[in-house]
Amino acid sequence: MSDVIETDVLIIGAGIAGMSAAILLGEAGLKTMVIAKGQRQSDTNTQLAQGGIAALAEDEPSEVFVEDILRSGDYINYRPAVEMLVEESRLLVEKLLIEKAKVPFSLKEDGGFQLAREGAHSSRRILNVKDMTGRAIQQAMGAYICTLPSVQVLYQHTAIDLLTTPHHSQNPQRIYEEPRVIGAYVFDSQKNKVFRVFARKIILASGGLSSIFLHSTNPEFSVGNGIAMAHRAGARIANMEYIQFHPTALYHKEAGSFLISEAVRGEGARLMNRKGEYFMDRYSPLKDLAPRDIVSRAIYAEMIENGDDFVLLDLASFAKINVAERFPTIYEKCLSYGIDIAKRPIPVVPAAHYSCGGVLSDLNGLTSLKNLYAIGEVSNTGIHGANRLASVSLLECLVWGARSARHIIDNHSIIECDYLVAEVPPWMFPFPQDPIDPALIWQDRVTIKYIMWNYSGIIRTAKRLERARSDLEYLRHRIDRFYQKTELNNAIIDLRDSVMTALLVVNAALRNKVSRGAHFLREDEGEFILQPSR
Repeated sequence: MSDVIETDVLIIGAGIAGMSAAILLGEAGLKTMVIAKGQRQSDTNTQLAQGGIAALAEDEPSEVFVEDILRSGDYINYRPAVEMLVEESRLLVEKLLIEKAKVPFSLKEDGGFQLAREGAHSSRRILNVKDMTGRAIQQAMGAYICTLPSVQVLYQHTAIDLLTTPHHSQNPQRIYEEPRVIGAYVFDSQKNKVFRVFARKIILASGGLSSIFLHSTNPEFSVGNGIAMAHRAGARIANMEYIQFHPTALYHKEAGSFLISEAVRGEGARLMNRKGEYFMDRYSPLKDLAPRDIVSRAIYAEMIENGDDFVLLDLASFAKINVAERFPTIYEKCLSYGIDIAKRPIPVVPAAHYSCGGVLSDLNGLTSLKNLYAIGEVSNTGIHGANRLASVSLLECLVWGARSARHIIDNHSIIECDYLVAEVPPWMFPFPQDPIDPALIWQDRVTIKYIMWNYSGIIRTAKRLERARSDLEYLRHRIDRFYQKTELNNAIIDLRDSVMTALLVVNAALRNKVSRGAHFLREDEGEFILQPSR
């Protein structure tokens, strides 16, 4: 591969957001390159999504769906974005996922879709492939992408930094021009080589950041790379304090980050403490189907009050379904640890799950930097407000993937090449490079995870956040120096971006003095206070 590649569109990320955009761009014949740092198609957050994708149900008033999203987001959502999402949901799911990609959504005996319900939804409106919806979508879209000759997908390729002018240009005249993104420095982890990709438009679809926390439902590589890159490039970032914790991750020393879908509670499962008390009616009129932030804090409160490390999710006592058939992935996973969920409750704990904030983008995915789009979890479109409604994330990815692609297609004829390759130097190391020391990288990553979990987690205080900022600032200076002097690999790239993203979260939390949604501050360190129920 040449040191320089030029393309019409560069997409950073190969989940449902990036793939949705790539499909439409490829069908329009635009030369499109998709890069992903994972080793294979399945290394995405999309692959892990269990519950499903929400869409406006047939004969359902759109305002009901809109209200569910707004209520979950504590009414700081951007209403025009929410209304657009709901309005476009059904048609896009039908055209892109069902007709084109052939996603095999679960059907009822009469041939209609088997719709599920999850927390804070007023009705059953969630299309699913049992409990492996994300896997089915990822596979189907990946297969369809392969039929588009103008789309190239490169795995094991990591974006290090966005290329911008005037910053990266050696032409001093560029200082008088509007800042714009023109490509990215990309690391080929197979060849240990950095090359330059130049593109007329760049779409960030790199996913979330939850693995900067000690307990997370995300893959280990989900550390907010795209947010960190966009921040360094000068893009506007917003709502970073709103980190959603999923209430129910499997509690088992060998289970890693395995998620117990909210759809389990949608099918009747109830939370109980280890004393055998079903407790959610004490925290919300919606009980076990309350928004995720309320459920997570309720579990946290029960754990603290009773001195427990976990609570129990009881599906066995309430299920009116064939558990193994409805939730085959969850059933088999739990059974591998000796837990038969059809017969006994599941031990669960909250875990960092989703970033409601990110790179600020408009109704077409455009950011504050010219030529740069942000879609999916890396973005802040205003859909989620202070807390995401279940199964809306895949829908947001689909809608904004399509809208960003259409915006690029509609304006492609007037796009002019606004960069010169010769002005941007090849990747250079500022110092002689030391060999990689995995122990140093591992220790810094673990330190960041503990800082975020203990000081900026489910319950926050000003003192904890101030300690987090102080510790992270010290780490950032040390890591930046370490990064400059160490051989390049994905681990050191992720470490650098982890500490940057963590600081963005903590600083946003310190600035926001109002408890709302997934950002919960406690004034008195000796007292647990729940927000009024929504």
